[in-house]
Amino acid sequence: MEQFLAVAVAHFLALLIPGVDFFLIARTTMTSGWRSASGACVGIACANGVFVTVAFCGLSVVTNPTVLLAVQGAGGVFLVVMGIAFLRARVDVELAAPVRVGRTSWTRSLGLGFASGLLNPKNALFYASLAATLTAASAGARTLYGAWMVAVVLAWDLFVAVALGSERALARLARLLPWLTRAAGGVLGLLGLGMIGTLAASLVG
Repeated sequence: MEQFLAVAVAHFLALLIPGVDFFLIARTTMTSGWRSASGACVGIACANGVFVTVAFCGLSVVTNPTVLLAVQGAGGVFLVVMGIAFLRARVDVELAAPVRVGRTSWTRSLGLGFASGLLNPKNALFYASLAATLTAASAGARTLYGAWMVAVVLAWDLFVAVALGSERALARLARLLPWLTRAAGGVLGLLGLGMIGTLAASLVG
């Protein structure tokens, strides 16, 4: 349970930080409405599902202990680096006024969301790093982890699509994001240091 909470909190906090996917959803919502943007949300969640599946299945077929240790070390370092980047980041979610240029269809938004999520290399590295913390988990547990992550991505993105229909919600989000960014940086950094510490202890022992 402690491991699940650590990974779930790190994943969710990192999800809150605006990136390419966030701005795609925001733009689509502001120009075509949240129903059209929900297609992008589903596409992004599917892309995350691809990365989760590849990361978790990739580790499940690796049986060489040296390779697993190397993956765990690399994952820990990446999370620490990401944590430091979040702590030092200046977050700005100010969006220009929407320009109504015609509604984007749901299926087109779906394709754009899938492409956005799939072509973001940070997603691949992030999920590989999280998967590295679960090398000792069973196949069933990893399946539950993966399903949880994809469901949280979809739920959060849909919430963003609906909430950003309101300028007040966008203003509140802009005020909260600096604090959320620092919290995410701290949690990711601690998770990465914990992985590195566990790895060092296993090598010394």
